[in-house]
Amino acid sequence: MLTALRPHLRPILLLAYPVVLSQLGHIMVSFVDSVVVGHLGKVPLAAVSLGVNSTNVILMLGIGLSMGSVPLVAAADGRRDLPDLARLLVSSVWLSALAGLVLVGIGQLVPPLMHYLGQTPEVEALAAPWVRVISWSFLPLMLFQGFREFAEGLGLTRQAMWLSILANVVNGALCYALVFGHWGAPHMGLMGSAWATLISRVLMAALMAAYVLLAPRLHDCRAAVHRWLPDGATLRRLLGLGAPIGVQMALEVGAFAAAAIMIGWLGAPSLAAHQVAINLASITYMAASGISAAATIRVGKLFGSGHLAEARQAGFAAYVLGFGFMGTMAVLFICTRHMVPHLYIQDPQVVAQASTLLLIAALFQVSDGLQVVGLGALRGLEDVKVPSVVALLAYWVVALPLGYFLGFKLHFGAPGMWAGLSVGLTIVAGVLVVRFRRETAPGSLLAVPVAGKEPAAVR
Repeated sequence: MLTALRPHLRPILLLAYPVVLSQLGHIMVSFVDSVVVGHLGKVPLAAVSLGVNSTNVILMLGIGLSMGSVPLVAAADGRRDLPDLARLLVSSVWLSALAGLVLVGIGQLVPPLMHYLGQTPEVEALAAPWVRVISWSFLPLMLFQGFREFAEGLGLTRQAMWLSILANVVNGALCYALVFGHWGAPHMGLMGSAWATLISRVLMAALMAAYVLLAPRLHDCRAAVHRWLPDGATLRRLLGLGAPIGVQMALEVGAFAAAAIMIGWLGAPSLAAHQVAINLASITYMAASGISAAATIRVGKLFGSGHLAEARQAGFAAYVLGFGFMGTMAVLFICTRHMVPHLYIQDPQVVAQASTLLLIAALFQVSDGLQVVGLGALRGLEDVKVPSVVALLAYWVVALPLGYFLGFKLHFGAPGMWAGLSVGLTIVAGVLVVRFRRETAPGSLLAVPVAGKEPAAVR
């Protein structure tokens, strides 16, 4: 089996490593915010946790929606269908822009609803204005996503990587300056991190748009554009793929956000510890999602060109890479769980709780990696609806009720909530492995020749 997979390992790695760094760019914004704000104390750090968790569900819905273009672009590229690529470029950007406006509006509605979440008043008071500012960054981030996902569907992954690195340097410098009032900047405290994120995301959007609209290597795609207005049929295709992806991502992130809200009932120290641990776990998750994105591109291109057997091999090659990476991260978490929380905060109570949560995070690293790679491989086959149903059942019917039972009825606290979530991740990982294996088997419905035809309808 490894012999069959070996030809796909290098192409996936070449696609994946820029996406990994680009994906890390998203989470590094939260990492920098948490590390800098953590030096202000456990209450501001808990406020960032509340703000992030109350807005991430909204943001993931939009990001997932934009990701629907990747398998379609990859498949069109596999067929060398320039008119379709042109329609996808225009419609993807329009859809992302409209979604960004909607997300901003929803984000502005979050602060008035925070008092229903049962958090401590001082944490809520700091989180509400932070959310008002950060939600304005959803529009430039969605514009960035619209241009980025189109480029990545073509296999152009390095550009978004470099832009994400640049934006993170800008965000880090601005966050440090605005939070503490250094280098002549105003002393804004917690709010400085929100404004730094907004500015850096505007920069990302402008530069990514400039690349797609001006780069010589994309000239043929732009030349095929007859009008810069969205095509109705293409929008429906994008929504048909992107909406289930967005729902699946929102369900997963929403489960962790709901867990964070429940952990907040235990007090600011527990919520701060959760923010430390989930921020570190999110870093490894986003890296694995880079391998997932590479799987979508590679599987989608092979599937679109009619080579299902090779698409199957590419998917399993991505599984091997995801397993190896996340297994290594699990060992790293175990070895460093008592040290890395000190990067965020020095409070002994928070550090001790975060160390325990990192041990649980280490235990679900492989499951987390396999489930996100499985999602990417299935997206390459345009299979997005069933994974959404699996996420709904695994996270909201099993993981959260189990976590609540362990955390509050059996009084295990935050570790109980995390144990429940790890069960949900493991269920999703197992189901998706089985589904990908079945969908790409020689006797499956997808095993009919598709060269020269549109890929199979979304299931």
